[in-house]
Amino acid sequence: MSGFFRAMLLTIGLMIVGLAPAVAVTTDDLYRSQTIVTGQGEVNRQIGFRNCLDRVLVRVSGDRRLVNRPEMAELRDKAGSFVDSFRYHDRLEGIPIHDEQGTHDRPHDLTCLYKPDVIDKVLASLGSRPWLGERPTLSILLAVEREGRGFVLSSDGDESPYMRESFEAAAQPMAMSILIPDKATLGKGGLIFEEVRAMATSPELLSNDARTLGGRPLLFGHIGWRDKDLGWTADWWLAVDGKTYDWQVRGVSFDDAFRVAIAGAAQILSGNGQP
Repeated sequence: MSGFFRAMLLTIGLMIVGLAPAVAVTTDDLYRSQTIVTGQGEVNRQIGFRNCLDRVLVRVSGDRRLVNRPEMAELRDKAGSFVDSFRYHDRLEGIPIHDEQGTHDRPHDLTCLYKPDVIDKVLASLGSRPWLGERPTLSILLAVEREGRGFVLSSDGDESPYMRESFEAAAQPMAMSILIPDKATLGKGGLIFEEVRAMATSPELLSNDARTLGGRPLLFGHIGWRDKDLGWTADWWLAVDGKTYDWQVRGVSFDDAFRVAIAGAAQILSGNGQP
């Protein structure tokens, strides 16, 4: 059985090798973060600074657990002191101000830029370190199930284009990227829904050399809608350096499920351990 799965993965891996290489992240790109604020007033700016601090620490380190550290409360109180520069972008640019709406009511993207040595010192105070170098592109195999019907997520499928866009968007805050095979590649590899679901739920069936796809880390997943959980249930699996990691999330939107998938993969690949 494992040989069958291995053969399928090697076949599909050969089809997509060379596409979407690892992402070379520049220092300027890595040490920045963005959030949405209402207007450009001082109160909302300070809220934005706190959100941006959380995001840049996770982005640079790859460790989402940092935001739950008790030390973060004090750091957030002085979040603005860590910002080197910032800028706004009006999300409604080009749209006239509505009746009874002032510029202070309009949503803006707040982008904060940081100096590496400043953020690195903050990470050190939390017992962490920056995750530098290339960020790997993840190959994705995801079985999606709802109301007894299922499909494998593809880059050009029409079953749920919003899922594909959501997954790609989830990778951006971590300065990572993903590669989702197209329908033709999945078909040639024999990767139909039943097979991918079986692999995602029984990763022990795979041999060690089948745990990459096209030379990239392979993230397996199975996501299904569960009425009793009032949301999506997702199980994720990734193997790195001979060790298998798995993590789950329950009762969430698929946007949150994909954010959990990327955050978990980043935590593993950055050397920060089990999600």
